[in-house]
Amino acid sequence: MNNDNVSTRSSSPVLLWLVLVVSGAVNAAGPLVGLGLVPRMVAGAIAVVTIGLLITHYVRRRRA
Repeated sequence: MNNDNVSTRSSSPVLLWLVLVVSGAVNAAGPLVGLGLVPRMVAGAIAVVTIGLLITHYVRRRRA
């Protein structure tokens, strides 16, 4: 079951995972270091968007 039309793996999933880990860490450690509500909410929103992009990348790659 080889699909020769699929391009080689790009670095975008690696970058998305890195952004997810960093934004999740900021969101989780925010109360411990005294971050305000707004930066934590922004970090949480970035994490949610990143999860959506990772799912989209996975589905598109499976269909190709």
